[in-house]
Amino acid sequence: MNILITGSAGFIGYHLCNKLLKNNHKVYGLDNLNSYYDVRLKKNRISLLKKFKNFFFFKIDICNKNQIDRIIKKNKIRYIVHLAAQAGVRYSITNPDVYFKNNVEGFFNIINIAKENNIKHFVFASSSSVYGNKNQFPISENSSSDFPLSFYGATKKSNEVMAYSYSSIFNIPTTSLRFFTVYGPFGRPDMSLFKFTKNIIEGKKIDLFNNGNHIRDFSYVDDVINGIVLILDKPSNKKIPYNCFNIGNSKPKKLKSYLNEIENNVGRKAKIRHKPLQKGDVVKTHSDINKIKKFAKYSPNTDIRIGIKNFVDWYKSYFNIVN
Repeated sequence: MNILITGSAGFIGYHLCNKLLKNNHKVYGLDNLNSYYDVRLKKNRISLLKKFKNFFFFKIDICNKNQIDRIIKKNKIRYIVHLAAQAGVRYSITNPDVYFKNNVEGFFNIINIAKENNIKHFVFASSSSVYGNKNQFPISENSSSDFPLSFYGATKKSNEVMAYSYSSIFNIPTTSLRFFTVYGPFGRPDMSLFKFTKNIIEGKKIDLFNNGNHIRDFSYVDDVINGIVLILDKPSNKKIPYNCFNIGNSKPKKLKSYLNEIENNVGRKAKIRHKPLQKGDVVKTHSDINKIKKFAKYSPNTDIRIGIKNFVDWYKSYFNIVN
């Protein structure tokens, strides 16, 4: 396959490219390398991917329609995995314009390009944030997603609605993947695993919201990538060729349990600054993954203890930290 991956320098994008390249696919990666978090981390991910002869990288913004269109036509790309987006729930509260530009306008640009180039399957990242606060668990794809608490979640919901309409009008096979709290090596510095590990090692305080009583469906990145790969060549064959899947672990844990596991691996206790529940934060996530299990035999199997150990080992190696 010739596959276009947007957001290839991102956390999930890097791991997906790495998996596809090892499977001998030709991968064309796009990323604008923005400064939302440390650009060096993004550049280092791309440097590792460039070791593969079947990887081709383009520093392009997803709003640059003409350049992307030329890349797709020249390289006869037939599959697109759209992962580029402005991430982060809390950042969307103070910077909604950035989310509209990247997650709505940028998404429209890419799906329109997919339509014009007869893409066989357009797969894109959504989020568990679309569900908002729920009180019945686990959450299935049929649960209401009309009331996201954050503007980030709202942009992801808009992507799903736009994709469904394009599938309906233009018969484009599209699939939405609702990711649940993805974590693992080379993860994002703005997420709790990275921040907690960094601050504990450096002896700095961590911000613990809601006394650590959040419950999250922590999903290890390798399991998530396996899910994406399993559905990539399986577009919907329904009259309206649109599909939507949860991709999670379905074994939720309290944030304070997650923190305890980080402490165990780092070898010291965290200094905690307690903070209240934040606007836009949901209290609990718990995915029902039966749909993707039946459709593509998806089977997440990474225990959180193994996943956190892998991250802490990576962090120490990456930053040359000796115990």
